[in-house]
Formats: sequence, C-alpha cells, structure tokens
Amino acid sequence: MTEADSIAEAPPESGASSTAAGRAPTPIAPGDFCILVADDDGMNREILAERLGHEGYQVETVCDGREALAQLREKKFDLVLLDLVMPEIEGDKVLRTMKGDPDLREIPVIMISGLEELDTVARCIELGADDYLPKPYKPVLLRARITACLEKKQLHEQEQETYQALKESQAHLAAELAEAADYVISLLPDPLDGEVTTEWKFIPSTQLGGDSFGYHWLDDDNLAMYLLDVCGHGVGAALLSISAINVMRAHSLPDTDFKNPGNVLEALNETFQMERHNNMYFTIWYGVYNKKDHTITHSCGGHPPAVLLTGEDRASAEPVELKVPGLVIGTMPDMPYRNATQELGKYNELFLFSDGVYEVDLPDGGTWEFKDFVKLVAKPPPEGKNEIDVVADQVTEWVGGGAFEDDFSMVKFVFPRRD
Repeated sequence: MTEADSIAEAPPESGASSTAAGRAPTPIAPGDFCILVADDDGMNREILAERLGHEGYQVETVCDGREALAQLREKKFDLVLLDLVMPEIEGDKVLRTMKGDPDLREIPVIMISGLEELDTVARCIELGADDYLPKPYKPVLLRARITACLEKKQLHEQEQETYQALKESQAHLAAELAEAADYVISLLPDPLDGEVTTEWKFIPSTQLGGDSFGYHWLDDDNLAMYLLDVCGHGVGAALLSISAINVMRAHSLPDTDFKNPGNVLEALNETFQMERHNNMYFTIWYGVYNKKDHTITHSCGGHPPAVLLTGEDRASAEPVELKVPGLVIGTMPDMPYRNATQELGKYNELFLFSDGVYEVDLPDGGTWEFKDFVKLVAKPPPEGKNEIDVVADQVTEWVGGGAFEDDFSMVKFVFPRRD
C-alpha cells in the first residue's frame, strides 16, 4: 500500500470542517502541547516518541491501558495516541473510561490500529475518538492527524473561553440592570393618604424599561400628577426617564409654571430634544388637580389619555377620557402644547397608565383594544380588589404568568367627594 492509498482510505480529518466553518485557531506551537503515547509495542512507542519529539512536542509513553489511565489522571495531556490492542486494559475500554470521566472526556484521542481492526475503530469513533492512525505510520499522515486534532482542541478551548467571558459579561450586565431597576423603583412615590389618596402598580418587563410616574403638591391647593414612557428599553431609556422625573420633582425647568401643564410640556420638549439624548423621546400625560375649583387641568405629549371615572358614586361613575392632541416630547423644537380643563363630579377616580397596560397580545392572536381596557377599568371591582389589580390579573392571565413584554405602570387617584 502506498502513502497515497493510506491517506485515501483514512476518514476526513475531524478538525477540518470546524476550522473552515468558524474562525481559524491560533497556529499550533508544538512546544506548548504534551502528547501521551499508549502502545504496548516498544518499537512503535520509540518511533512515535522520536518523530513527535523532533516536531517539538512534549511526549510521554506508556505500555498498557492501566498505566495510560494513571498517567492521564496524574498529568495534563493535550492529546492521546491510543493503541487499540494493549494488555491490562484495551484501548477501546480506556477510551470508554475517558469519555465517562468529566476530567478526561475533553482530551482528544487518536486511535492506533491495523487495517484489520477498522470495525472496532469505527465503534471507537462513535464513542468519541477524534481520529485514527493506521499502521504502519506515515509521517505526513501522522503530522496531519495530530495537527488537526490539536487545532480542533485549541479552537474548542478558545470558544469555551469566549463563551465563559460572554456568560460573565451577561451576568455582570444582568446584575447592573437589576440594580438599575431597583433604583428606578426606589424613585417611585409613596402612596398619598389624605385628601387625595393614591394606589399604583409597577411591573417591569424582562428588560429595564422607561416608564416612570410621580405626583406632588405644588402648594396647598394644587396637586401635580404625571406619567411618562420613554421609547425603547434598557439603561438609556431608564436614565432619560429618571432625568425627566427628577426635573419635574425639583421644578428645575427655568421660567416654567408647574401649575400650567402645557407650559411644563413645552419646557420638557425644549430640554429633552432627542438629538441631545441619543435619539430617544418620550410620551407624557401631565395634569394638575385644583381642590378649590374641583377641576383637573391637563396636557398631553403623545401619551394615552387618562381615564376619569366620575358620577354620583362609584357604582354609577362613567369613564371620561382626558386627552389633548400633542406631539411626543423631544421630536421637534418650539412645539406648542395646549391645556384642557375637566370639572369633576361628586365622586371621582383618575387613572394614569402607560401603553404597556393595554397593548397586550391576546391568546387567540388578537390585540386588546383601548375601549375594552376602559370598560374593564370602569367596571366596579370585586370586593377586596381595586381596578389596578383587576387589570394586572387579566394581563397576567393572558401572558400565561410569564414576563410582560412592556412595563406595566398604572396609578389611581381618588379625590375628595364634593356634594
């Protein structure tokens, strides 16, 4: 048999497809690799050790399967040349033991065999052997088999290092996002418990979102109420949301009358132009409740309308949408925002919310419509629950108890009764 015949009968080199399909491994430096030669034939061991040593590899030799396993457990090897027929423990059983041992299973194995043992070699390949070398050895084939196996091993190690680095990076990012989410939640206001009472629910989506809301007394008679939703998700959206909320809480918009919702939105629009904020914008509903006039003056920048339930009592209260046309905040400078004023009835509840509350995909493939959401809010809730709980329970049921696709933010205000 010629050398060409030997190569033609040999199976494809196992590392070739992986190297071609992915990135090329770092070129092999033989001195960095240690190879174990396990063969009961002393001449074969000597020939292999001499040739591999001449190539620059570190080489250890053993004469039986039991000693091979002992050496593998004692010292780190990068490749094993494993004779199929050996005393004590035969090569196929050594291979089976290696592949069942977590500490040894990743070491590449090249089986050494005569041509009459090809059926057994095939079973070894099925067990996890990387390749085989027919006897007698051909220098070119020996070099090719070893290089291919070591390149495959090196590429696998590089992939594992990259994967581990990615996992660590993802864990670090997840921890930072969780910390940021906790910070966003810490900024949400405490419930009011006085002339005006409030309740709210914030359920973050799988990603850090851009919802935020707040309310505070501007003076003894006027309560500011607002909810905003930044486009997109992630740290950038959360930072913009926090910045806008803090500006409103601190009244740090210059020359702005915070009792005038349209004036507030105009100032926000000039301050948060999207080209200065990573091309992000936000929607907002802002209103002011005046307890003397018993009115709500409000303005809107591309946000869903607030829903006011008003009537003689809760049972008879009807929904009124508080909406004013207005462009989202940050998309175009010098935009005017106008106000509208709503007189309150004897009994009044107000709901602010983001679109993540009602833009929900239904199990049947449809979408929950805004009018159906309003009907659910207007319906008196069962005893022991409020309207926000009813909506959240319904959305949770539709998503099958899984994570929400968008932040769920909903705030309820109950104003003092006026007879």
